[in-house]
Amino acid sequence: VRYRCKFDPDVETRVKPVMSWLADIGLTTLQVRCVVSKFPMVFQVSLQQIAQPSVKWLKHLGMDDGQVAKLLASFPGVLTRSVERTLEPKVKWLKGFGLDDQQVAKALARFPNLLGLSLEEKLKPTSQWLKELGIDDSQVAKMITKFPQLWGFSLEENLKPKVQW
Repeated sequence: VRYRCKFDPDVETRVKPVMSWLADIGLTTLQVRCVVSKFPMVFQVSLQQIAQPSVKWLKHLGMDDGQVAKLLASFPGVLTRSVERTLEPKVKWLKGFGLDDQQVAKALARFPNLLGLSLEEKLKPTSQWLKELGIDDSQVAKMITKFPQLWGFSLEENLKPKVQW
């Protein structure tokens, strides 16, 4: 079976501007390769409407150029996330535990995929379960900053069985 790629990026209008922009914001050649190999759809993203505002927002949150570059190399899907509809609601929710911008930035630097997890299906249920175990908001806040990867684990298949054991 032969598959056809529906997207054939034009080098001059799509590829070069994206590659140049990624280098301009501080990504190394290796990090640019990571972004492109993990997320080739980066060439379809509107730089002005989606990608640039996402990076600007991360920097406003307190991430430095190196942290932003590392985050993008690890989780380039953030370049497709709307600041207003996706990123801000997650950060607002994280701040609800008492975290400040610096702590949120630290958590995102440790686990960039936190921005890709569903608020309703992953983040809130895991936090609710932790509260049911008697863990208060200040302890949840510490867990978010020290080990944000916890929210990436399956609640039903990983966390609950381990606690029951």
